[in-house]
Amino acid sequence: MQGIIVADTSCLILLQKIEQLDLLRKLFGQIIITREVAGEFNAVLPDFFQIHHPRDVNYFKILRTFLDKGEASVIALALEEENCLLIIDEAKGRREAQALGIQITGTLGILLLAKEKKLIQAIKPLVEQIQKTNFRVSKALVGKALKMANESMDQ
Repeated sequence: MQGIIVADTSCLILLQKIEQLDLLRKLFGQIIITREVAGEFNAVLPDFFQIHHPRDVNYFKILRTFLDKGEASVIALALEEENCLLIIDEAKGRREAQALGIQITGTLGILLLAKEKKLIQAIKPLVEQIQKTNFRVSKALVGKALKMANESMDQ
């Protein structure tokens, strides 16, 4: 299990839209976000969220030149933490985090973990709800996630 869990905004918004935000509490207990993510989330924060700030603003400033402020802030924070899992969906932010050696997952990874921990019975109904939002997810990624969950597109 990871030491701390840092989350970017998109996963929080998506899980809230499909009424599954509490999965994060059930899986991890506490979620660390930055004030930038809190501002982007633009809703009342659940009590299991804690706001932390990157200590070195230089990381943030550099990352901010090519990432949005939420992604830049969580990557900067994750760089400062040992044994950290970063929940991030946006491809550019994911690539940068991986290049910096940060362990990542995304919303679909959270759903897979929730199924593995028997917190949900299937990911497919939730993935279908996600696909009805403005979140873009490729058919290939959905297919891969369903295969990992031992579910099929036809179920």
